[in-house]
Amino acid sequence: MNAITRIAREEWRLWMRSKIVIVAALIVAVLLIVTSVLTADRITAEQSQRLDQQIAAEKTFFSQPDRHPHRMVHYGHYAFRPPPPLAMFEPGVDAVTGQSIFLEGHRQNTAMFADNKAAADLGGFSALTPANLYQLLLPLLLIVLGNALFLRERESGTLAVMLAQGQTGVKLALGKAVALLMVIAIFMTPLIAIAIYSVNLGESMLAASALVAGYSVYLCIWGAIALAASIIIKQRAVSLGFLIFAWLFTAMIVPRFAINTSSAVIYAPGKIESDLIMLAEQRKLGDGHNAADPAFQQLQAQVLEQYGVEKIEDLPINWRGVVASNSEAELTQLLNRYSEERMTLEAKQSHMFDLFGLGSPSIAISSLSRTLAGTDLATHHRFLRESEALRFDFVQSLNKVHVERLSYADDINRNVDAASSMRARVNSDAWQVLDAFRFAPDSPQQRLGNAGLSLTILAIWLFMVGGVILLAAKRVKL
Repeated sequence: MNAITRIAREEWRLWMRSKIVIVAALIVAVLLIVTSVLTADRITAEQSQRLDQQIAAEKTFFSQPDRHPHRMVHYGHYAFRPPPPLAMFEPGVDAVTGQSIFLEGHRQNTAMFADNKAAADLGGFSALTPANLYQLLLPLLLIVLGNALFLRERESGTLAVMLAQGQTGVKLALGKAVALLMVIAIFMTPLIAIAIYSVNLGESMLAASALVAGYSVYLCIWGAIALAASIIIKQRAVSLGFLIFAWLFTAMIVPRFAINTSSAVIYAPGKIESDLIMLAEQRKLGDGHNAADPAFQQLQAQVLEQYGVEKIEDLPINWRGVVASNSEAELTQLLNRYSEERMTLEAKQSHMFDLFGLGSPSIAISSLSRTLAGTDLATHHRFLRESEALRFDFVQSLNKVHVERLSYADDINRNVDAASSMRARVNSDAWQVLDAFRFAPDSPQQRLGNAGLSLTILAIWLFMVGGVILLAAKRVKL
């Protein structure tokens, strides 16, 4: 047995004698196991439930009776975002962004049914999750275990004996590091189990493995910070105090400062403010329900010229449907412009927040975790874009039915007499214009690429702290 292994074994022997360490480890272990099981059960149920709801919404839409196509435009449809398999570990922004959208003509609705609208920022959490425990509690456990790794040798006098026997500070540091790595390996077991379970639910091995690797690096960073403090600082109380402050600063203060700074530097107006500005532009587009609106005079002239007729009654198509289709296209273009502007600002805020990971490994790992799990802001934005594309496609398909399958005379008289009302309804086979919607996270390669910044920052942290340990260990003396 070499010296490094003996040092690690002795460290474990001392930890096993400490009741405080054992109790702390057991508490963390129980929290990890219970939280992981409960979260996994909830996410699995939500996956099945939202998929069933999506299928039910499509079935309900398809089974509507004969009616006017514009009635179906307002009847609308739902789009659901089921949680990805790794959401059982990292729910990410799902709790504050909503998971379903009601799709209807003439408007873009926001996502609904968020678990906690009041906690809509990146630094807060509304429920205890496995990711929270790994990001916040496990570093504390490593601090408890590692704050006196070298100090204990100094205080007991064994450091002098080992140095006199030819052991070097680097070997001592490696032995202590091996002991901490064994602790990290043990506490990575619940995450590995979740990763394996997520793969069974359809997650890719690449994304699951990358998540495990990312958290392993993160915990190694905190173990290295604790070891470095124990080597450099020569008083136990000062070492523990410094490590607790470092944890509070990087895990609590820096994230809050990053959120406030990102919001202040990159101002993103709220939805109400944006909607008020947008309404002024929307009024200029005309009312799509009023085919006689002056805003459509130019369109009317173009259509009459295209078909070589003088009156809209002589058109071979339904003028009201043309107006509805044109109005929807122009309105959607306006809505998408404001939506893209808002999402661009939110993405810039998120990127600036991620850059603060250089000052806090907790920010880096949280960003990495959300991205690899497919529960980040970018994924939510893609859900909004894809559901909007679904909304526009089915609304315009219904408007096409309105244009081609209804006569203008029946359309304008459908509220006048019963016969026109019946003729203004189309067969329910027209409702097959709706496409099936199944939202899924980005490919694992895409997610891994998006997590490149966070991975780089974590690597920088580990390299820097590892370098500090090496330099400090080389200078160890009595």
